[in-house]
Amino acid sequence: MQDKPTDSLVSAGAFSDEERAAVYRAIMTRRDVRDEFLADPIDDDALWRILTAAHHAPSVGFMQPWNFVLVRDSARRHAVWKAFSKANDEAAALFEGEKATLYRNLKLEGILKAPLGICVTCDPDRAGPVVLGRTHNPRMDSYSTVCAIQNLWLAARAEGIGMGWVSIFHDADLRALLNIPERIEIVGWLCLGHVAELYDEPELQVKGWRKRLPLEDLVFEEGWQEN
Repeated sequence: MQDKPTDSLVSAGAFSDEERAAVYRAIMTRRDVRDEFLADPIDDDALWRILTAAHHAPSVGFMQPWNFVLVRDSARRHAVWKAFSKANDEAAALFEGEKATLYRNLKLEGILKAPLGICVTCDPDRAGPVVLGRTHNPRMDSYSTVCAIQNLWLAARAEGIGMGWVSIFHDADLRALLNIPERIEIVGWLCLGHVAELYDEPELQVKGWRKRLPLEDLVFEEGWQEN
């Protein structure tokens, strides 16, 4: 049996007040940016710090299933926008009445305005056919990739860079545009760019789509409870 590597352990003390406040500020002021992007390119050093934060996300079995396809080319981003627009028209038809009108008035992406697009993918085979922690829940690789996106989002916020997550598209369209193999899962298209302003609350709340639910309604003790 392998000895426990005690020499790798470090102190697990709490952050200072200032450090803790910075972490919570990033969390509380993170926004799904759609229309506030500036045209300025993202500095390579800042981008690499953001990607490094994403790469340090937790992953089941330490499989690290993510890849980040960086897309700066305007023609390719325009093709992605066309794929979004087709799917968005289909989505709009699913809503009725006032919701349909509000939906069509919402800007739901910044594909053309943001100077950088990132397609985040998940490779289910990266750690082999049997993965520690994924033996009974095959979706754990996807969940791990979502953790990487959240790390990326918070790091971007700390750098003064906005991010929006686009999910309205057909996989086949994005797969063809970016030459992504069938076995690779597309988790999302991210729009990244500098921003000078952000909404003080989530945009969908500001514009009347939904309100934040009370936390006390979502926390149960010892088991599921019907509201």
